[in-house]
Amino acid sequence: MIRVGVAIYPGFQLLTLAVVSVFEYANMSLDEPLYAHTLLSEHGGPVRSSCGVEVGTVPFGNARYDTVLVVGDTVVTESSPALLGFLRKSARRARRLGAACTGAFNLAQAGLLDGKRATTHWAHVVKMRRDHPEVLLEEDSIFVHDDGVWTSAGATACIDLGLALVEQDCGADVAKLVAKRMVVYHRRTGGQSQHSALLELRPRTDRIQKALTYAKSHLTNELSLEELAEAANLSPRQFGRVFREETGQTPAKAIERLRTETARLMIESQLLPIETVARDTGFGDPDRMRRAFLRAYGQPPQVIRRANRSEARRA
Repeated sequence: MIRVGVAIYPGFQLLTLAVVSVFEYANMSLDEPLYAHTLLSEHGGPVRSSCGVEVGTVPFGNARYDTVLVVGDTVVTESSPALLGFLRKSARRARRLGAACTGAFNLAQAGLLDGKRATTHWAHVVKMRRDHPEVLLEEDSIFVHDDGVWTSAGATACIDLGLALVEQDCGADVAKLVAKRMVVYHRRTGGQSQHSALLELRPRTDRIQKALTYAKSHLTNELSLEELAEAANLSPRQFGRVFREETGQTPAKAIERLRTETARLMIESQLLPIETVARDTGFGDPDRMRRAFLRAYGQPPQVIRRANRSEARRA
C-alpha cells in the first residue's frame, strides 16, 4: 500500500485537492487498491477552503508516508512553522514530495526547492523569482520533476501530476485508464505550455470564435483570409478588421500560433517524424515549422522533443 499524505491549511484552493481523485480512480482501475490517502493539517479537524468548503483532517503527527503532497491557495501566503517543519521532516522520510499550483511556495519556503527545477502557476512566476531566486523555475511547464520533488502549475495541473505519479508507480497503461475514466487527457507532458492559444485569443463574438474553431479543426487547409472569412460568414475585408480588433493579432499570426501549439503537443506526445508533424499541422515542410517554433518558443522542434524525452526518463 502506498500511503499518501496531503497537507492542507486554512484558505487552500479546493481544486488543488483533486489530485486525490486520481489515486481514487487508480484504486478502481487495479485488481487491488494500491493507494491510501490521508488529509493532514497542523491541528487536525475541519479546515476551511478559500471557497468555504470544509474538509476533515488529522494532525501532521509522526506517521510515515511514501508520498507527501501539499496543496496551493489562491493568494500566496506565508507557511506556518508547523507546515514547514512537517515538509522538511517529510523530505527526509518520504520517497517523494509534490506540490500543486502555488503549493510550490510552501516547498520553497521550506528550502526544499533550492537548486531544483520547479514550476508554479503562471500568475505567480514573478513573485517566485523575486522571493526564491535559488529555485530553477520553469515558468511555462505543466509539471516538473526533479530528484524526487514534483511541482505542478495551475490548479487543474494537479491532475496531470497525479497521473504522472500513477504512471511512475503502475505504468503507462494504468495511468491511461485512469485518465480515460476521469475524462481527461493522458497526460499533458511536463514541458507543455500552461497557455492555450484559443484561450488567450478569446474573441468577443461567436463569428470570430467560429472561425478559430474551424481553423483548429482544419489545420491542413491553406486557411486563407477568404476561407476563414467564409467560416465566420463575413467578407474578407470585414473579417480581417474585426479579427484584429477582437484578438489583437492578424489572422495569419493567430493561425501560426494554433499550428505551433498543435505541433508541439504532437511532438511531445507522439513518436511521429518531424516531417509528418509539419504536414499534419499545415506547415507543409519542416523548415517552415522550425522557423515558427523559433519565433514561438526560441527552440527548434528537435530540441523540444529531446527535452521532453529527458523529462520522461527522469519521471
